[in-house]
Amino acid sequence: DVQLVESGGGLVQAGGSLRLSCAASGLIFGDYSIGWFRQAPGKEREGVSCISNSDGSTYYTDSVKGRFTISSGNAKNTVYLEMNSLKPEDTAVYYCAAKSNYYHDYAYIMEVDYDYWGQGTQVTVSS
Repeated sequence: DVQLVESGGGLVQAGGSLRLSCAASGLIFGDYSIGWFRQAPGKEREGVSCISNSDGSTYYTDSVKGRFTISSGNAKNTVYLEMNSLKPEDTAVYYCAAKSNYYHDYAYIMEVDYDYWGQGTQVTVSS
């Protein structure tokens, strides 16, 4: 069975940093893209960033460009999301998800194409 386990969330002051991890098992890591999504209270879930483990391409939504960095530790089957200069509006539950690269091997963040999901980790940024 495919499992995705997030870790690294917590409470941080505005301007601070956190690093989220997504450990994947039960899949051929190099054949998948891993995406990070977030859902704030009362809002729809949105795609934040993703990385293709096939071609190394990455994607960031505009609101996090220049502040968040996604990377893949292929040897550890783990994807990281380094979040810097955090803002209160980054407060949300962050989920990682996996998408097969069978049809498209580049990174893109269409939620409907992500088949496997983690349980989420809470990120709270205080002002």
